[in-house]
Amino acid sequence: MYDAVHVVSVGVQQFPQMTVSSLQCNRHKPWRFGTRFMSLIKEAHWEGLTGRITFNKTNGLRTDFDLDVISLKEEGLEKIGTWDPASGLNMTESQKGKPANITDSLSNRSLIVTTILEEPYVLFKKSDKPLYGNDRFEGYCIDLLRELSTILGFTYEIRLVEDGKYGAQDDANGQWNGMVRELIDHKADLAVAPLAITYVREKVIDFSKPFMTLGISILYRKPNGTNPGVFSFLNPLSPDIWMYILLAYLGVSCVLFVIARFSPYEWYNPHPCNPDSDVVENNFTLLNSFWFGVGALMQQGSELMPKALSTRIVGGIWWFFTLIIISSYTANLAAFLTVERMESPIDSADDLAKQTKIEYGAVEDGATMTFFKGQGSGSRVPRAALHAASPASLVRDLGPRSRRQHPALPAPPAVCKLAAIFVGG
Repeated sequence: MYDAVHVVSVGVQQFPQMTVSSLQCNRHKPWRFGTRFMSLIKEAHWEGLTGRITFNKTNGLRTDFDLDVISLKEEGLEKIGTWDPASGLNMTESQKGKPANITDSLSNRSLIVTTILEEPYVLFKKSDKPLYGNDRFEGYCIDLLRELSTILGFTYEIRLVEDGKYGAQDDANGQWNGMVRELIDHKADLAVAPLAITYVREKVIDFSKPFMTLGISILYRKPNGTNPGVFSFLNPLSPDIWMYILLAYLGVSCVLFVIARFSPYEWYNPHPCNPDSDVVENNFTLLNSFWFGVGALMQQGSELMPKALSTRIVGGIWWFFTLIIISSYTANLAAFLTVERMESPIDSADDLAKQTKIEYGAVEDGATMTFFKGQGSGSRVPRAALHAASPASLVRDLGPRSRRQHPALPAPPAVCKLAAIFVGG
């Protein structure tokens, strides 16, 4: 970049007759000094940071220059060779004989592959005949390894990790275990397993692109459904609403009784044959007023009908109120009968940390256990919770053993002690 700007600057200085006026970007007419300016640059010779600068007079390309071949290493950029027009590419002695790509480096090689039993990634193949070597295993990781060997041309030998662990770092001495330890000690060339990619593991081993991306999850058994109780019909509405309905019923019945007492249209002669009788009666006694309210609430009606305008207004308001309440109750009751509501005892890791009833754990020396162990004092999950976990809470894998030890998977009720488990390798 510096030499390019320097060439233009020197060319302008050696062309004193050149005058530059304002130009437009969308102008199609070429610059009148352009041809002469390019001819001057092609014929000139300068010394720059990249060596002597000369140009081909025919095509204007630079000639007589050298290039350094740079490779990006872990420690930074490293010069591994040079190139010049005369002799071409010259590699350094340290780079001669090295393969050009990863495909050539693995061709015709025999690799030791470490893995761990974990369904459905790696598991023993069921057969009525004895199996040996790589034929003993099957699963997703085995199929992936077989396909890679076909493409890259290498052979492999599968070995189960000796301690049966994924790989975690000891807080006391900083030593690793599991598959990570075998890779560090060069006991294995590859590890093909559901091994989570974490920051601490990337410091000591290299990872390929992940074939599956999963987050931290919580497994727990779905609570068993309970039989409806005697008063389960009250569940569609909250207790407060039922209380308000009762108070409204009592209030409307009392108001209707009082208004019917004051209104002359609600009084009648019980003896029609004696129009001069001084005895009159009222249908809306206190008990009849309560009966009228119950009949309207149950949408059954009654033989009592208000006659006065005031009592009809009160009755109409009560009918409208019961219509809304009954419609809402019916809709909620249908939802309760058709949809089984599952009460989730835990919704997050914070819920687990705040309770002591549910025992929880993680895959022993897995990425999830390492993550929660490494949390500081501000973590939502106490750091000591997993440190103090009982051996029954820490499982080697999520296979048959964990099925027997926690109710997240089918197991007899007598041995279901672990109610939740963090999933991670």
